[in-house]
Amino acid sequence: MPADERFAVRRESARASVPRPLTAAPAPAGVPLPPGLALRGRLATGARRPETPRGSGRGGSGPRTPRTGRGGGPRRAYERARRAWDRPLTAYYVILGSSLLITVLGLVMVYSASMIKALDISKPATYFFGKQFLAAVIGGGLMLIAARMPVKLHRALAYPMLMVTVFLMVLVQVPGIGMSVNGNQNWLYLGGPFQLQPSEFGKLALILWGADLLARKQDKRLLTQWKHMLVPLVPVAFMLLGLIMLGGDMGTAIILTAILFGLLWLAGAPTRLFAGVLGFAAVLTFLLIRTSPNRMSRLACMGVSEPDPEGGCWQAAHGIYALASGGWFGSGLGASVEKWGQLPEPHTDFIFAITGEELGLAGTLSVLALFAALGYAGIRVAGRTEDPFVRYAAGGVTTWITAQAVINIGAVLGLLPIAGVPLPLFSYGGSALLPTMFAVGLMIAFAREDPAAKAALAMRKPGVRWKTMRRRVKKRSSGER
Repeated sequence: MPADERFAVRRESARASVPRPLTAAPAPAGVPLPPGLALRGRLATGARRPETPRGSGRGGSGPRTPRTGRGGGPRRAYERARRAWDRPLTAYYVILGSSLLITVLGLVMVYSASMIKALDISKPATYFFGKQFLAAVIGGGLMLIAARMPVKLHRALAYPMLMVTVFLMVLVQVPGIGMSVNGNQNWLYLGGPFQLQPSEFGKLALILWGADLLARKQDKRLLTQWKHMLVPLVPVAFMLLGLIMLGGDMGTAIILTAILFGLLWLAGAPTRLFAGVLGFAAVLTFLLIRTSPNRMSRLACMGVSEPDPEGGCWQAAHGIYALASGGWFGSGLGASVEKWGQLPEPHTDFIFAITGEELGLAGTLSVLALFAALGYAGIRVAGRTEDPFVRYAAGGVTTWITAQAVINIGAVLGLLPIAGVPLPLFSYGGSALLPTMFAVGLMIAFAREDPAAKAALAMRKPGVRWKTMRRRVKKRSSGER
């Protein structure tokens, strides 16, 4: 047989050995085919599947259809911001950053607001700024020390600080030792241009001592009884208030009362007990204001827009003038008009008004945002801790700074009576700046004591990170490359 015929026979036998695809018999009308037979029928008749474009699968590189149902850009940005805020070190950085920004901006505004005042008393233009800068440097050292101190050491300092503060506050009332400034007998002369106001340190002493007292009573489960919640916290607080009121400093007494209420609230005081103490304090405040013509005149200046013909409410009215003339972005740093003798105390109690005049609404809102961030971070530290002392101390410091800022700014805006309290970390005054910066360092230490924050800080150290990476690397034999 020729070769071509043999090749043709082999090809026919190979075709015969290939199995033919099964075809589905035509179904009667109205009777559907089973799924398997229908699929085999389509394959046998040459029906082709729809082609999938390249790049649309999992491994493809083509463009993908954007997913829907998970929210757009704003929602994604909100989720990222929420996750960033929930990180362990957020409170630590917010407290540190906001307090430093407030202090630095306060130094700038103290220099701008006090230049004319310094020249008016025949001093260099940087006189008040130099003293405030020195206090800020010392306060920064105190903040660093407080931030590095363990919680046990803070608790050990509570009783000595309270005793020293009470001794200094008693010393203020001794004739010949205490000094009177603006009608208030609450200063100690230290020599040269330096003075000390012990009542400012009384706020910090009450917080540390009260937090330690309440924490020890909570450990013994004694706070469920009224007498253990009130005694000796309320009597000691009233003793400090009495020493302050002997000097006539109503503003500091209000801040101290707010701290006392904050500690009682954190300790879980019942509503009746809390309302009783609040009512007693309100009646006492009313009597103190009613019996003092100076305090009555300050109360009458709330909401005024023009000074009296006799010169009353001059400070309150010109504070409103300064804020009103600032506009959106202010007249410029150093270009204030009210500080040229029109507004009394432009670098202390009413520095917020000068800020509004020179930096405008943008500057005042920035200051408010920084205080709001500092207060919220303090609340977060107090709310997330398991240590009762940390909760009471952090809550007390947050109440102190927030209440004092609200009272100062409210007085400048004409919403509250002029209490004569400085803006924390912002106004001029070393006696107010030093304990406040120590209190900020206290909150930084508490934020670092959180277990998650401790782990995050430990991972940021180069030595720890290198050791961790070395543990993860698998050791190889000497001959392996």
